[in-house]
Amino acid sequence: MNFDKEFDASGLSCPLPIVKTKKALADMQSGQLLRVIATDPGSVADMAAFAEQTGHALLSSGQEGGKYVFLIKKA
Repeated sequence: MNFDKEFDASGLSCPLPIVKTKKALADMQSGQLLRVIATDPGSVADMAAFAEQTGHALLSSGQEGGKYVFLIKKA
């Protein structure tokens, strides 16, 4: 799937992946897609909670090559 911006949070642990994801979304337009890559296992639950709390849509959550990959649509 195509995305407008990618953020690699590999090596960062909670809460940094969420903090940096929030910052990455700040300069994006509504409807744009952000792809986030993370290595912290806690990011799976954190991204779902973050999307629910902020109104952004978590379009996909999965694993690629041992890393967690998320696709978020900005509200």
